[in-house]
Amino acid sequence: MNRLDVTEKIISVKVAKGIQWADVAKKVKQSKEWTTALCLGQMTATAAQAKVVGKIFGLNAEEQKWLQVVPSKGAASPTQPVDPLIYRFYELVNVYGPTIKELIHEEFGDGIMSAIDFSMDITREPDPKGDRVHVVMSGKFLPYKTY
Repeated sequence: MNRLDVTEKIISVKVAKGIQWADVAKKVKQSKEWTTALCLGQMTATAAQAKVVGKIFGLNAEEQKWLQVVPSKGAASPTQPVDPLIYRFYELVNVYGPTIKELIHEEFGDGIMSAIDFSMDITREPDPKGDRVHVVMSGKFLPYKTY
């Protein structure tokens, strides 16, 4: 057994039972974005969170332990993705990445936006021309140090 086996079981149970990520998040007491990342193998659960997720998805004690192991973040896609939705985020970074970088550096100075001290919110934005996906990402600015 490994973390991928647990992730696949979670997805299988989610589909079979029609479980919604937002409902899982309420029980875990975290955002739907973080909770989804946890269930997809990208975050580390506390023992209490693993127990809640375990109850929802019928995970045994060993499977719950795997939720508490620090994952290799991003290892699920070591190459450019082929899934159209995920690829569009790659496209977004390829097209707008230099602009985002330039504007962050102009406003904050030499540094990066943290993906560790980070939050994200994904919502539906109704629009008469077709609903829009509203993604807000907020990461702490980490300046490079001189030494």
